[in-house]
Amino acid sequence: MILLVKWLALALAIMFTAWIIPGISISSFVTALVASVVIALVNVVIKPVLIFLTLPINILTLGLFILVINALLFMFVAYLVPGVEVDGFWSAFLGALVLSILSIGISWL
Repeated sequence: MILLVKWLALALAIMFTAWIIPGISISSFVTALVASVVIALVNVVIKPVLIFLTLPINILTLGLFILVINALLFMFVAYLVPGVEVDGFWSAFLGALVLSILSIGISWL
């Protein structure tokens, strides 16, 4: 039950992110549900590998390069999920930042 609530909350967070960040568009709530599943899978499978591979630059930038990784993964999810569109890197950067902040709140559920 809690997993379902977190899934719906993440989909709502994605819709909210698309609403406040110019350059990000989501076609429907069902698309946001699919995007939330893809984001979760990407964060579990691909993100740890990328963080490990970019460990030297993460150390040099005191971890700020993870924000760039988040933006690139957000753009990758937009590429994978039809109905999700991100206009450029800065839209993806701001969208990933907002979604990360909202995800912290969702994890407290």
